[in-house]
Amino acid sequence: MFLGLRSVIYPAPDLQAAKAATTALLGVQPYFDEAFYVGFSAAGYELGLDPNLDPGEGPVTYWGVSDIEVAMLDLSDRGATTRTPVQDVGGGIRTVTLEVPALGLVGLIQNPHYEPVEVDGAGPGR
Repeated sequence: MFLGLRSVIYPAPDLQAAKAATTALLGVQPYFDEAFYVGFSAAGYELGLDPNLDPGEGPVTYWGVSDIEVAMLDLSDRGATTRTPVQDVGGGIRTVTLEVPALGLVGLIQNPHYEPVEVDGAGPGR
């Protein structure tokens, strides 16, 4: 069901400070920089900053899936409940978050544009 880890989105109530800290940490500028989200490409993964996420809940990790409805149904059958509904976040990229018993918040992402990248000779993605 899972295609691998794709993204980690951090709550960033002070988006400008978080963007500056992440830029310094990664040594790269964000590829996407808007008031509602800042995205960095980091070694083949997405590291995002979202000013609307609750810092008390921590970051959300998104697992890649080929069919978000099928994956959501599978997790629901295993006791997960939907936290945020499936939404198109642009460019045909769809996300959903679920509360998984004994695990917590899990994100799913269906991204038709995702292409694994070679990272330091370690093969595509990780």
